[in-house]
Amino acid sequence: MATTQNVSKWVEEYDVVYGEDTEEQKSSSEFGKFLTSQEGKNFVEGEIFIGTIVKMTDDFVTVDIGYKQEGLVFAREFKNYDGTFKVKEGEEVEVYLEKLESSLGNLVLSRDKAEIFRAWDKISEASDQGSCVKGTVISKVKGGLSVDIGVKAFLPGSQIDVRPTRNLDKFIGQTMDFKVIKFNKKRGNIVLSRRTILQEERDKMRGETLGQIREGMIVKGVVKNITDYGAFIDLGGVDGLLHITDMSWGRVKHPNNLLTVGEEIEVKILKFDEDRERVSLGLKQVRPNPWEEAKEHYVVGSQLEGEVVSVKDYGVFLELDDGIEGLIHVSEMTWSNRPKRPSLCISVGEKIKAQVLDVDVEAKRISLGIKQLQPNPWDSIEKKFPMGTKVKGEIKSVVDFGIFVDLGEEVDALIHVSDISWTRKNVMPKNEFEEGQEIEALVLSVDKENQRFCLGIKQLEEDPWKNIEQRFPVGTMVSGPVVRVTDFGAFMELETGIEGFIHISELSEERVEKISDVIKKGDSPEAMVISIDKEAQKITLSVKSAQDGEGGEAVGDRSQSQEEVKAATLGDKLKNLIKIGRE
Repeated sequence: MATTQNVSKWVEEYDVVYGEDTEEQKSSSEFGKFLTSQEGKNFVEGEIFIGTIVKMTDDFVTVDIGYKQEGLVFAREFKNYDGTFKVKEGEEVEVYLEKLESSLGNLVLSRDKAEIFRAWDKISEASDQGSCVKGTVISKVKGGLSVDIGVKAFLPGSQIDVRPTRNLDKFIGQTMDFKVIKFNKKRGNIVLSRRTILQEERDKMRGETLGQIREGMIVKGVVKNITDYGAFIDLGGVDGLLHITDMSWGRVKHPNNLLTVGEEIEVKILKFDEDRERVSLGLKQVRPNPWEEAKEHYVVGSQLEGEVVSVKDYGVFLELDDGIEGLIHVSEMTWSNRPKRPSLCISVGEKIKAQVLDVDVEAKRISLGIKQLQPNPWDSIEKKFPMGTKVKGEIKSVVDFGIFVDLGEEVDALIHVSDISWTRKNVMPKNEFEEGQEIEALVLSVDKENQRFCLGIKQLEEDPWKNIEQRFPVGTMVSGPVVRVTDFGAFMELETGIEGFIHISELSEERVEKISDVIKKGDSPEAMVISIDKEAQKITLSVKSAQDGEGGEAVGDRSQSQEEVKAATLGDKLKNLIKIGRE
């Protein structure tokens, strides 16, 4: 086959075979070539000609290139992706001459191969010069997109945009500019990049933006990326960081709740590091600070409504306005002195009414209360339970420092551990009382100002120490079981809950080295009362005075006064501690 131009292997892939030529047809074809060479020397297979469309059918398009007979082109080579023709009869088109005569006796032409030849020339030129080519994305393929730039080319996913793109379907059908980053005509391999063009535009824009940026400016930007700690805003080739703390004057749980990728927003340039090309942005700074007028809007004593935005063990935060929150402390939620955990009665998103208790603009704090919107039970308690009233109630709870009693009021009364017994020391309420138990007590005080309602159990009986000097006057002989023995003396029980102390120096006329040699627990020696301290609830006894038979006057004349006994007792305690430390 005589041609003026060699056909590459990649072109041969588009060859159309209409049937095998017989020997007679081959002979006829050779004859046709001969005539052509004589009559139409310019019509050479493998070249491109301009022809006119004379007929269009669903299968073929007939094209006249000025040869003695018309040529056929497959109709699909002239159709759009939706199946419609993109040409019409009478229109001139470029076609590639594949055969001067087929087995059917007509010219074999190709529109695709003509476009491919032209496209390869443009692609080669664009690749050499670094210029752009225009193409249309036709489908999604593995690893990227397929683009029609006259021939099919590959656009990798990493080269679609300057940032990763997951949704590739949105590009199908779009016509865009591309750069050829890899070109191999022999293999028919073309790789495109859109990212390169966008990056060049971005770099150009970046230089312009950096030259214009000034701290304090308010500029427009597009949300590029959102993280847990903030968002990156594209200012035009330059990315600025909008930290979560600078997004709103109020509470922001997550930037996603405030911003969306692709959204255009106005931000303020807070800080610009020209050397490191870092920009810090603020969104809330574009709007007025709501705290500047908080003192006027939130007057102490006024009532308002807000939405619960956070519930903590110590209280509840209400959003009063954009950027303004108030705290209802747990102590301001109920008049009860045993408030419930806020999470048990209030939930996030709930709208509640409250009263303004205090406004601190500098600290950006507003204190609220909801108990103030309810009647104060302390007003009625003070009248209903005067001091000295005997009451009965159910134990609500038992703690280390006392007992809370429910008297049918909103607030509970407290029986402090010190008001349980006149005589017993170190009372453990949890060992003696339990929740739900009914108990009788006496009202000791109702302190409305400090909200304290106190009861006492021991006050139901007379203080045994009140007339102690009448029952055990100094000089009286007493006897009782020894309940405790220490290194510095022994304790004798005189009455239930009333004990007397015998110092080691009062056990015998002779010096006592080891106290257990003289007295033991359970012994009931006879002793004499030598001093009484009602305030400290202490009775001092002496065995040796009882043995000597000294009377009250003799006891009064003893050189060792009550203060001296106390001092001696304390001194012996210190001596024993020092002795133990040495041992």
